[in-house]
Amino acid sequence: MAVLICKNVKTEGPGTIGVFLKEKGVPYTVVELSEGEEIPATEGFYTLVMLGGPMSVNESNIFPYINREEVLVREFASKGKNILGVCLGAQVMAKALGAKVYKGDAKEIGWYDIELSEDGITDPLMLKLATHPQSGDLSKSFRVFHWHGETFDIPKGAVRLAGSRLFRNQAFRYGNRAYAFQFHIEVEKEMVYDWLKGEDIDMEKIKAETESLYEVYSARAKNFYEAFFRA
Repeated sequence: MAVLICKNVKTEGPGTIGVFLKEKGVPYTVVELSEGEEIPATEGFYTLVMLGGPMSVNESNIFPYINREEVLVREFASKGKNILGVCLGAQVMAKALGAKVYKGDAKEIGWYDIELSEDGITDPLMLKLATHPQSGDLSKSFRVFHWHGETFDIPKGAVRLAGSRLFRNQAFRYGNRAYAFQFHIEVEKEMVYDWLKGEDIDMEKIKAETESLYEVYSARAKNFYEAFFRA
């Protein structure tokens, strides 16, 4: 039941995913693709996780390891194994499965709501995210952390799970066990602050929202992990 985690850039690590896997004693391997590390043989891995990065999936001529990730997606999907793509990782999934990835009309940076689609409302794992971890209330719309400027079409055969005001496609599921999230489910507080240094945004607003929202957000993520990594 080992997990293979692909990092596209050194600064974007597994965050709360890594914390969860350590707590549960789930073995995992992190591959630093931008540092030239090779992807190991995949026979012993049941789950593939692909993380974010500032590059585009359409820049595989500059970052050739993106092509290798696309091959991994198709391999894991064909075998019915678990896949979780986050931000750039979600875009890699979309492209690998035949969909277009392209620039959006604007960047989406900070804490913004996503709204579940009708399919998202009935998806058991999305319901783990949508359910407030303290009150138990279920919300069709809830706040998540974004940092992206590109978006994707939904691959043929996939199911759209959520969207936001700026980007209609925020999440999809392919098959039963492959999930793509444009938003950053894995983010830790320190990651938010480190990533956004130097960005032309209202950092005081971001910090206030992070302090207010993070406890519940990380608990939502943990509930999703419980369901996703259990299978």
